[in-house]
Amino acid sequence: MARVRTSAGDSVWLVSSYPSARQVLEDARFGPVGAAAPRVPRGGAALRGAVMRGLNPRADEGLHGWLRATADRLIDDLMAWGPPVDLRAGFADPFAAALHCKVLGVPSGDWPRLMSSLDIAFMASAHPFEGVRPDWYKDAGYMAERLNAPASERSGLLGQLAALREGPEAARPADGTLAAVAVSLFGAGAVSTSAFLVMAVLALLRHPELIGRLRGHPERTGRAVDELLRRNLPVADGVRRVALADVHVGDVLVRRGEQVVVLVEGADFDPRAFEAPGGPNPGRGRNPYLAFGGGRHLCPASALGRVHAETALAALVDRMPGLGLAVPAERLVWRTGFMRRLPERLPVLW
Repeated sequence: MARVRTSAGDSVWLVSSYPSARQVLEDARFGPVGAAAPRVPRGGAALRGAVMRGLNPRADEGLHGWLRATADRLIDDLMAWGPPVDLRAGFADPFAAALHCKVLGVPSGDWPRLMSSLDIAFMASAHPFEGVRPDWYKDAGYMAERLNAPASERSGLLGQLAALREGPEAARPADGTLAAVAVSLFGAGAVSTSAFLVMAVLALLRHPELIGRLRGHPERTGRAVDELLRRNLPVADGVRRVALADVHVGDVLVRRGEQVVVLVEGADFDPRAFEAPGGPNPGRGRNPYLAFGGGRHLCPASALGRVHAETALAALVDRMPGLGLAVPAERLVWRTGFMRRLPERLPVLW
């Protein structure tokens, strides 16, 4: 525990050890910033239920087969183009966008316009900048149009959200609320799954022996994804929580109203929780990583994200066993000022 100041000037507690991070994430006495005075939208319970159902991969029996077919189609295109190709632009981005278009019920052909907004939406900055507001309202307007499309043209989560407006008037969520939920889910989901996939593939390319192991033992892909999630966060680091009461975290008393920032990456590399945390170990047994948060605030899309990553890695390892970087790793160009760690391009050969 350390007292630090954020880029916005706030004084907060920084937590970086695994035991303390887990406590803050799972203890009901800590809540999201703003939880002390929550603003629950009309129809909040029904809205949350619809979102949870929409993000549950078990809700769509054909999802696994559809994901593999989509991955194979994208790989077919890459192989037709011939090496080298940018795996981020040619596979990770469209595969992540395809999943979230399907989940939301957005026409698949609209994914480029939605993905193009995310470069601005997910810039990291202590202060707002001019393009944020029009960027948001452009996508919110698009989602509102989809919500108000004829019933025969609505599907997925957008269809479920639109149906919430058919209940009692006092409980109907406003169109603006529903559109905001849809924009947030697409943006956070597509950026997180794409960025994680890029980083996961890069980790495998830096340890090519792991690709051979996974190809010989595809049943180990799930454990490999867990290890890669521990090493490469799918979400932004620095999770903020506020103390809803006085709480002891280790030897430190956090007063009610004080904010805590959880450094998840630090916790997931804590040697007290993970033996030899610096090296990738897909055969790691117990892997209680915190990449998706914990407790009541566990990311609701965690299962969906794991299915997406497992399918992508299984397809790449199966179809491209000779996958390798087309340039030295130290020559990769990394994106700056963004909420996710990722290279601008991931050029590969096979």
